[in-house]
Amino acid sequence: MPNSNAKLHSNHRGGREASRRELVSRSLQSAEHCLENQDFGTAYAHYLLVLNLAPELKTTVKETFQFTLFKWAEELDSLARIQDLFNCYEQALELYPNDEVICNSMGEHLFRMGFRDEAAGYFHRAVKLNPAFADARENFHRVANWLVERWHFTMLNDGRRNRAYRGAIERAVRAGSATVLDIGTGTGILSMFAKKAGASSVYACELSKTMYELARDVVAANNMEREIKLLHLKSLDIEIPKHIPERVSLVVTETVDAGLFGEGIVESLIHAWEHLLLQPKPKNQDISAGHYGRVIPASATVFGMAVECTEIRRHHRVGVQEVAGVSLSDSVRFFSPTHAAAGSEETLEPYTTERLSRVPGGYRALTQPCQLMTVDFNDLQDLKSLATRKPWKLSLPVTEGGTLDAVVVWFVLQLDDEHSLSTSPSEETCWEQAVYPVQGLPDYSVKTGDTVVMEVCCQDCYLKIQKISSLPSECGMDFSARDETPGLGNEAELCHALAGLQTSSRQDGRAAVCVLEPTEMALLNDTAYHECFRAAMAKVLLPPNPSRDSPSMDIDGHSSGMNPQEHPESSPGVETEALYVLDVSEGFSILPIVAGKLGPVRAYSSVEKEQQQAALHVIAEANHFPKETLEFWLSHLEEESVVLQRPKSDKLWSIIILDVIETSGLIQQEVMEKAAISRCLLHSGGKIFPQYVLVYGMLVESESLLLESAVQGTEPTLGLSIAPFINQFKVPVRVYLDLSTLPCVPLSEPAELLRLDLMNPLLNSPSREVKIQICKTGRVTAIPFWYHIHLDEEHSLDTSAESSHWKQAAVVLDEPLPVQAGDELVLHVQHHKSNISFTVKR
Repeated sequence: MPNSNAKLHSNHRGGREASRRELVSRSLQSAEHCLENQDFGTAYAHYLLVLNLAPELKTTVKETFQFTLFKWAEELDSLARIQDLFNCYEQALELYPNDEVICNSMGEHLFRMGFRDEAAGYFHRAVKLNPAFADARENFHRVANWLVERWHFTMLNDGRRNRAYRGAIERAVRAGSATVLDIGTGTGILSMFAKKAGASSVYACELSKTMYELARDVVAANNMEREIKLLHLKSLDIEIPKHIPERVSLVVTETVDAGLFGEGIVESLIHAWEHLLLQPKPKNQDISAGHYGRVIPASATVFGMAVECTEIRRHHRVGVQEVAGVSLSDSVRFFSPTHAAAGSEETLEPYTTERLSRVPGGYRALTQPCQLMTVDFNDLQDLKSLATRKPWKLSLPVTEGGTLDAVVVWFVLQLDDEHSLSTSPSEETCWEQAVYPVQGLPDYSVKTGDTVVMEVCCQDCYLKIQKISSLPSECGMDFSARDETPGLGNEAELCHALAGLQTSSRQDGRAAVCVLEPTEMALLNDTAYHECFRAAMAKVLLPPNPSRDSPSMDIDGHSSGMNPQEHPESSPGVETEALYVLDVSEGFSILPIVAGKLGPVRAYSSVEKEQQQAALHVIAEANHFPKETLEFWLSHLEEESVVLQRPKSDKLWSIIILDVIETSGLIQQEVMEKAAISRCLLHSGGKIFPQYVLVYGMLVESESLLLESAVQGTEPTLGLSIAPFINQFKVPVRVYLDLSTLPCVPLSEPAELLRLDLMNPLLNSPSREVKIQICKTGRVTAIPFWYHIHLDEEHSLDTSAESSHWKQAAVVLDEPLPVQAGDELVLHVQHHKSNISFTVKR
């Protein structure tokens, strides 16, 4: 009965197919019904069932499935159901393994949660799937800055540094150091130097997953993957024989930062000498190099000098007593984090960094360079003594009078007897200098013959310079800069104690301490910024023709915005309804107080840090503000995401202050979306500040920008193939630039490139073409850009101005474009989700 059986099986298959179609149809209907009711979790479950039962529907339901996934993921994120969120994305990627939108969204969730390495993987995957996918490309560029720090490019382009390390490694290997461990290998360049020099065994460790995987690719591309063993480990976790078979005869490392010790070289070398290196060569004994251990670099000498520098000063000290009519109370003392680190038990970086050769306004040496200390990396006891050694005092005679703004530090790295590297400000090097700003003194002026005194110590793997002050020449002591000074002498100690008393007398009492980031300090010092805002806000908050004799009234009918002592004729009048001002600019801002000085205003600040809120309260009180005039808005909100909402159910904002430009020189993320919400929350005549922004730019030739943005070929890396791999992490935009000191040749005049209108979005265009006239023959390598921020038609700020707290940015071209004077180029400008891109065409 074969035919009957076949018919039976056919009917059975047909019945199963009908049941499958029926289940798919019902599940699709249920999913759509759940979406209508915003039950995204159940809708997602139905779509999973549909796609597993009917893979042929993948294309049909793709967009709806994506929408459902993203909505459900948002809910899971808000409920902190992180594992469920990741499970959903993994299920989705099993169904759509080549979907760049899902990959990008997964990366965004990972990035927000702090998993930058994993996020970068998904962003990179999305870009590979669709190179034209702008969201993924911009996300990858943002993460690339975290994963591969920009100094890798300048370091690999520093041919002098690479030749010195290669020379020292070759000498050591040829002298018998045949087994090598490279600590913090980065791209693997030092390991490859060792292998090419003839080392029999080379091991390299790297903690960063991204850099470890990058090193694997680089080593393989140079045909050394079988000869160099890469370990994804911190050197402190390496064990013998678990990870390497025996102690090595040579450790090479470049784990040094601008302050020498900040990347943990002391701790890692102590561990290496105790657990991973052969014993050091006994002094004055002729033993083969292969029988003892050594380190490259062999030693370092640290130097320092006191300098005057207005750029450092404005980022670390408040230099104004009054800002836009607001008196900065003596009851608040502002410091930058470096000052907080000096007296803190926490492990905080006690210095900032600057490339002094490029610092805006330059610097002036107040003392001669002084040797602060030396360290022998081949002496275990010397390394161990650094952390336990008590602070020692140093003195630097002042050779030129001026303002004491900072002590600047650099070092000479002695790789071996023949090869050395200097990070001095006078050298062209890939390193910056460490800067220890001077803060907390009653007087910063010094004159020739005075002495700058300080304490030096090495704690928490950092070189710390603290208690910096000056002693006048009247103390009558002959100070000379010297290392390991046990004391300054009785009379000098007395002078130092007196100086300390002067300082502490200013610090005691009821003065509130407020720590500001350097960018926040520079903003507070930016008087042009605050004056511009005051003038623009006055047009909104003050009546058109106010009587000179009529004081403005606060919400309780009390005089506001004027000092009653200055206007004795003023008396309380009729209560005036308050206007509402919301300041959602980033960080510490006194604009709400500036607004409150103008009239009857309820000012709302988005400052979050308690210490900064307390400082604003003190300043408000000193400016005769009633307590209820200033509100900290975020403390009233359950979620920060609803910061742009009504002050009261029946009230609208008169002014909303948005941060449009980051101090880095980029447009703030989602600023146009915030502007769209803000427009709905303004009362008639209310304004968003700024109202519009004009983007300006010009074409330049700058070799420096090329070297800081990508590895240039194989010549600087001495024939090794590294550029194709690390350049995957280059980003098209360089930030935190200062055009006044950027080494470049302008090839065109500045031109207006784009308008971003926050009050009238109809004037905005996502792209435009601008014709640029070339005024000088050369190669276009970059397009620096900056902004004119228009609070209204009359009041604007230029982010490239000398006094501006903003820095600038530049788009670096993939390939330089040769041009002749008189040529005309077309610049295609695109604006997408707060990101600007430029394409140059002939």
